[in-house]
Amino acid sequence: MNAFHQNAQTALASAPVQAQAWAGQQDRLLEQACQDACGAIAPAWPLDRAIAVNPHWTRVGMPLRQVAARMLLLGGIQVFPPQEQLRQAWEQGRVTRDDLRYALQQSQEAADRGIDEAHCLAMLASPTQVQRLPLLIDVLDNDPQRHTRLSWRQAITHQVSQTCAAYFDRHQADWQPQRGMGLYAFWRETLEHDHGIGLLMGLPHIADGIRALPPSAHEAERWVMQHLGLPSEVWADYLEAVLLTVNGWASWCAYLGWQARLEQGEDQHLRELLAIRMAWGALLLECKDDAAAGHAFHTVQQAWARSPERLQQAQHDLLVDELWQVALEAGYQRRLAQQLQRQGEPTASAAPTIEVQAAFCIDVRSEPLRRALENVHPGTQTLGFAGFFGLPVAYTPLASEASRPQLPGLLAPAYQVRDTIQPAGAARPSSVLTDAVGRSRRQTLATQEQWQGNTRWPGSAFSFVEVAGVTALGGLWKWLRPGQAERARDDLHGLPRRYRQLCRPQLNAISLPDKITLAARVLHAMGLDRQIAPLVLLVGHGSQSANNAHAAALDCGACCGQTGEVNARTLAQLLNESEVRRGLLERGILMPEDSRFLAVLHNTTTDEVEAFDLDLLPTNARQRWEALQPTLAEASDRVRRERAGRLGLQATLTPPALLKALRRRANDGAETRPEWGLTGNAAFLIAPRARSRGLDLGGRCFLHDYDASQDTDGSVLELLMTAPMLVTHWINWQYHASTSDPVRLGSGNKLLHNVVGGTIGVFEGNGGDLRIGLSRQSLHDGQQWVHEPLRLTVVVDAPQAAIDDIVARHAIVRQLLEHGWLHLWRFAGSGLVQWKQGGWQGLAL
Repeated sequence: MNAFHQNAQTALASAPVQAQAWAGQQDRLLEQACQDACGAIAPAWPLDRAIAVNPHWTRVGMPLRQVAARMLLLGGIQVFPPQEQLRQAWEQGRVTRDDLRYALQQSQEAADRGIDEAHCLAMLASPTQVQRLPLLIDVLDNDPQRHTRLSWRQAITHQVSQTCAAYFDRHQADWQPQRGMGLYAFWRETLEHDHGIGLLMGLPHIADGIRALPPSAHEAERWVMQHLGLPSEVWADYLEAVLLTVNGWASWCAYLGWQARLEQGEDQHLRELLAIRMAWGALLLECKDDAAAGHAFHTVQQAWARSPERLQQAQHDLLVDELWQVALEAGYQRRLAQQLQRQGEPTASAAPTIEVQAAFCIDVRSEPLRRALENVHPGTQTLGFAGFFGLPVAYTPLASEASRPQLPGLLAPAYQVRDTIQPAGAARPSSVLTDAVGRSRRQTLATQEQWQGNTRWPGSAFSFVEVAGVTALGGLWKWLRPGQAERARDDLHGLPRRYRQLCRPQLNAISLPDKITLAARVLHAMGLDRQIAPLVLLVGHGSQSANNAHAAALDCGACCGQTGEVNARTLAQLLNESEVRRGLLERGILMPEDSRFLAVLHNTTTDEVEAFDLDLLPTNARQRWEALQPTLAEASDRVRRERAGRLGLQATLTPPALLKALRRRANDGAETRPEWGLTGNAAFLIAPRARSRGLDLGGRCFLHDYDASQDTDGSVLELLMTAPMLVTHWINWQYHASTSDPVRLGSGNKLLHNVVGGTIGVFEGNGGDLRIGLSRQSLHDGQQWVHEPLRLTVVVDAPQAAIDDIVARHAIVRQLLEHGWLHLWRFAGSGLVQWKQGGWQGLAL
């Protein structure tokens, strides 16, 4: 063993002693750097609660171009639309010279630097090149045979990823590991028994280094940073770059931390993951001689000493990319502005008698159905509201202890909803029936679990198939011959069929005064505290697909990746409750005696509308619903025809044939594109429906109803700009990021997906990092990109003073605007003005 190896091994063995010597200021700086690096990672929700997240959410406190420069330098991640997509948009005329000129006019920096159209066009032929800063593992990986094997970066990512998959799996594997020691210790023990990693990396003597690894995560952090010799000013950036090599698992750990904080707790998994990746650097040093180690230290130190300068240069170079981002958005924004300005200001002209009100989720997929419903039946008033309907609840299915959130990921539940059995005509649920049906369901599920378990144990799998015969292929047969099955309702799985229609979600353990307060708050936010129609539909939404690991991503993001059924049904029952109505009347909210609320669900794959709890309605309300069926059928058919072309279907099919084709797609286990989800999302309108009624917004606009005249204190507007606006921003940027960098911020090819841990996420293939974001099939039709990476344009109909006050008081809103993460417009009479750093300016599109 040479001198360097002896010194390295001694240093590793004496890590606790060195940690003491290194205590004080340096230790505090390292602690802060580790916290900053971990704090830079945005969370990624699990598959069964999949909600859209801006993967740059934790970085919105910096200007967009600065983040783009950092991501390229630290992780090789593309933030702005890639050159290939921009060139295609230019060649196809999607981006015009007028768009490019507009982008140049908006940038004083471009004018100061003399950048013109020629510079921008030159970038399409020769895109901006920013070389990623090296990590220690990169410069150590320099032997002559490195091109005949996986790079050390790839091998380490794979090894760490496999370890995390085993550690975090709670649902998929029948053999579960011991986790009490923590993630770092589990990794260290796993590595000691991994006899193939040395061969994979071309390091036959790696076992010596493994035995010398620091015993704790904190000691590993200290040892590596001590020996790297980097200036403390760049520690946080270096550590962030380290985490970006396992960004998928880092995002999962960030989710665990996010959930812990919502529950007023802490989670250390992300910090331990960082220590694991740092410890790999120490381990590889043990496998190198003095000269190679010294060269590696020198190379890393030299590169990172210049990182501030390189960051500045990258920001400078990416100005042209930022200009193309603006130009790409200009064409869409111009058309949107023209539509809204032609519509003009809402007038006080007499409106038709409102027979039905339908409150839809603000989801962009609701816009075509709202438009069609209003066209078919002028007596229908549609409303836009966040799809969780203002209920901050968690839901527990019958006979289950597993509770799941039914609200945006930004929030924590305040109330519980539980399933009960309530017979038709009964004023209250039956506790006796609820208990009896619950026992029956538990017994059924236990039997099914035992049956399914026979297919997993190695010793019984083949004999099980031999005994079961073709019945074991039942599920596969349904995929091969997709039929016309209705949307599956998994929450009812295992319930006796005769009780399924009687199983109803209800608020649990909430007092009558709290019920009344909650109902009043929701009605005011929806604008339904002034006029209530005889029949009010609460329209949640959900998707339908088969064999789809990312099915929850097509459901309601406001309901944490679930359908809106639970929230709509819970609110309808709450608002139909006679005691709640009396309490609302005492607060000045009048509900006509015969008006009723009905929960329905918009199936966004087939555009069918499904109703719930019809048996609880009085006769007159039931008759109104029946009379509405032809209207809903025609409106749904119009939307199917509007969507048909994008799905490769013929819009000229008869209504039954088109519906049948969509149902087959929904039940086809081989269909990778059952629907397009929120692809194309580009704008968010916070305004009275009169501002957009009759406009064809192409299913690209989130629509939230808002009447400033009824919001004198601005409290509703504040709620909208600090909750739904952030949620729509998350959705917009997940689609943006997955399109701009599908390799690092998208989940890849669905055909290659393997589910990890039952619900954690997916691998593309059998390894590599955990994949986050949207699959390629969710954004690309096989020929071209269907989604355009445009930043969200938010259009608000409210007084300037009210908007300015909210921007001034909420740092996150201010950061999104000042740093270029979204656009903000407001109506000024029949025109529009846009928010700029210096105030409000007229649109120059």
